[in-house]
Order: sequence, then structure tokens, then C-alpha cells
Amino acid sequence: MRILFYNWVDYLDEEARGGGVSLYQRNVIKALSHWPEVSLSFLSAGISHDLMSRKPRWEKLRHGPDSPGIPRFEIVNSGVLSPGHHSFGQQAQTDHPETEAAFLDFLDQTGPYDIVHFNNLEGLPVSVLALKRRFPQTRVIYAMHNYYPICPQVNLWHQERVSCTDFGLGRKCETCLEHQYDARAIRLAHAVAYNLKIWGVRPGTRLFDRAFVPCLRLARGALRVWRRTQGRTTSAPLPGTDSARGPDAAQAGAVLRQLHLGSPVFQHRRQTFVERINTHCDLVLGVSERVCTLARHYGIRSDLLRTSYIGTCHADRFLQTSPRQEMLAADGTLTLAFLGYMRRDKGFFFLLDALEALPIDLARRIKLVLCARSSDTATMARVAALCDRFREVSHADGYTQSDLDHILATVDLGVIPVLWEDNLPQVAIEMHARRIPLLTSDLGGAHELSRCAALTFKAGDIADFHARLRAILHGGVTLDQYWSTAMAPRSNADHAAELLDLYHSLLAEAKMQRQGHA
Repeated sequence: MRILFYNWVDYLDEEARGGGVSLYQRNVIKALSHWPEVSLSFLSAGISHDLMSRKPRWEKLRHGPDSPGIPRFEIVNSGVLSPGHHSFGQQAQTDHPETEAAFLDFLDQTGPYDIVHFNNLEGLPVSVLALKRRFPQTRVIYAMHNYYPICPQVNLWHQERVSCTDFGLGRKCETCLEHQYDARAIRLAHAVAYNLKIWGVRPGTRLFDRAFVPCLRLARGALRVWRRTQGRTTSAPLPGTDSARGPDAAQAGAVLRQLHLGSPVFQHRRQTFVERINTHCDLVLGVSERVCTLARHYGIRSDLLRTSYIGTCHADRFLQTSPRQEMLAADGTLTLAFLGYMRRDKGFFFLLDALEALPIDLARRIKLVLCARSSDTATMARVAALCDRFREVSHADGYTQSDLDHILATVDLGVIPVLWEDNLPQVAIEMHARRIPLLTSDLGGAHELSRCAALTFKAGDIADFHARLRAILHGGVTLDQYWSTAMAPRSNADHAAELLDLYHSLLAEAKMQRQGHA
């Protein structure tokens, strides 16, 4: 069985881009590589570019670490910049014929593939999902690790402030990003980085850091000279800018534009993604039930959707660890841990507000463990000030997977206070696998790990958060109650086996359909 995985960035990317999806991709490829019946390949797109050419092409990856037995490819000069916010609102996200042609040529030259499994659509036009028009025997799977098909910002997180439940017929998308990226500047930076990497200058090294800015200046100057020799003073205008109206627009004076109740651009984008997923995908995987519920709400066909909880290398901890009898320590204290990022969407600043407002009699019984990269001075001053109110406060300025057992050794309760529909946070799985109960918001998929209403609070509601903590500290929540509804985390091997079963089922259905038409 030949399987092609796609994500916008190489799963072995030396700049550690791609977050949890890259980690997931590494885990799945490692698990599937042990199955002799499977042949794996990997493709990425959207971040490698040439300096002079804009024509999309594919090539075997020329940079990064080796991956014996698993060929890795990329599309260079994709018309869709990745990640998604770099091409926010651009029509190329729905259709870019040259990039689609390069993608189909890649399939033609390196295939045929039995399964094309998209773990993202960033970096490619969604029109590539129609690949079965040329390769009718290939089955197409799309896994929803984020909400890119319905949200160009990816996370349904409006203006970096609030969960987005209604895009106002596209109007809210127009004002979502505080900073709109200059596509030409992004493409040039990607081109410089790409050339440095293929010359052997590795990201993260002192040489790369010292060479990047001077090379960027040289590249910018060389492009100006090249454009003059080609009779061009600027690159093509971006769609939607005034210059895109052409030279006659300025001479014509005032220009009448038809007004719309919403934004046709963003309405069209969402409708196109949903329609093409429904038309061309054989299966859509959601990493939690909440993801599938939202996908269904936004128009993805119910018969395509299937919940598939991801695996974790920490699953064995669940079997090796016995649940504690009591959540509170013998002295009545509770050690509460937050792991992740000091970001608004992750709920960190909500958590700070809630902790600062917690009644002092409760705060004195709580030991805080905060594991996140340090933020600005004002934020760190707020963190330090918690020492005046809580029994203890400990902080780790970031951590690695190997640190987790040590960090979590004395933790009684983890907190996942996300303010957006976080699909299924890795940190939630990591704590859950160590039999640490979780206090979660009601957004996203984290609360599905326990399905314990007593430890689920309304996202962003400080009073509800306080009520849950008060109940815990007063003995109102038992661990027997919590673990009775909890699910066991899945291993990477179990998840890989599930994927293989799904692949085989799709291929068997396709074979029966062909025989029925014969």
C-alpha cells in the first residue's frame, strides 16, 4: 500500500515549525514504517521559493535531516504561501492552476498512490482535492487538525481576542488580522532561507543567523536589477489592491463598487472549501468529537466525518500508573499545573485574571506550577506577584518531553483553560496519560478525555472556574468519579493500526465500486 502524507512544512523541519501536527506526523510515520505492507512518502509546500522564478515545481527535498526509506518532497514556488495567515484572503487558496498542475505532475511522476492523506491544506489550493479526476483509484483523506477550511485565520480566533462563532457573512474576516503580511516580502524571505539551506547553511546555526539579513538585502537588490532588465518595476499587484484595478482606474475618477451585506471573498472561500471537501474527499477525520461537531455545523457531510483520537508516545504511562485515591494532599493543599504557552488563546491570561481574583482562603491552599516560556516584563511581574497569595509558585521557562515526568511528579490537577476550540491539546494528553485529572474549559476537545462535568467550566468565566476549584478544595469531586468516565489514551501503534484499517476499508469499497461498474 502506497501512502502519501501532506503537511505544509516538512515533518523533520529544523526550525521546528508545524507544532503539534508535525509531532503527530512524526509519530504516525514512525509507527507505520514498521508495517511491511506500507510504503510511505511525504510532501510539503508553501515555504520554499526561488529568487527569480515564480513557476511552481516539485523536487525531492534538498535540505534537512535524512529519513532513510521515506522519500520527502516539496513543491517550490507554490502560489499559496504557508502557513495560512501568510496568504490570508488570497484567491490562490481556492484555485491556483499552476500549483495544482505541479501537484498533479508530482503524483504522476512519483505515484500512483493508494492513499493521499492531507494533514493540512495550507500551502496548496483546495482544488488539488480533485486529484481523482486524473487518479480515480486513489483515495483522499483530510484530517482536521485545525479549522483552516472554514477559517483563513485557522483557529476560529477573531482578532487574537475571542472565539469566533459567527463570521458575519465574511465581514469579520476582513478585520480579523491586526497585521496583514506582505506576500512579496514573505516570499523573498522564504527564498533566501531556502537557498541558504540547500547551500548547507542550517537553520538555528550562528552562520545562518548572521547570513540571513545580509543575504536578504542582496536578494532584494538583485531582484530590483533583474526587474529593470525585464522591463518590470514591481511585481504583479496583489488581488484586492487599488493597483489591481489597472491604469485606467485612476484616470476614471470615482469608481462605483457594488456593496454587499457580507464579504463575497470570504463567503466564497468558505463555500468553496466545504463544497470541494464534500465532493472529493473519501473521509474527513476529526481529532476529537468537538472537531467533528463543528465541521458538521459548518457544512461538512456527516457521512464523511469520523472521530479519530491521535496517539501519543506517553500512552504507556497510563497503564503503568495507578490512579491516586485523593486529589488533595494530606495537608489539604492542591498542586495545580499549567503547561503550554503564555498566550491569550491558550487561556493563560484568563488564568492569571482568575488566579488573581481567587479568594485568599482558597489561594493559600494551592501550589502553582507554571511551565511556559517567559513573556514580557509586565506579564512576568504578574506571575511573580502570585507568590503573595498562593502557598507556592514554581515556574519553568519552557520544557522538553524528557522533563515532563520530573515536572509533573507532584502535580495533583492540570488546567486547560483554552478560550478557542482547541482541537485536542497535546499537553492535555500528556498530563492525562500520567493519571493527572484535568480541569478544562468547555471549548475544544480536552474535556473529552475525562467527560467529567464537575471539572469542566465555561470558557472565560472566572466565577465558574472559581466554583470548580472551590468544589475540589472542599472535597466535592472524587477521583473515582473522575476516572469512571475517563478514556484511556491511545498509543501511536494503536492509532496507526486504526488508520490502516480505514485505508483498507476505503480501498476495498473502491474495488467493489469498480467491479460494480465493470
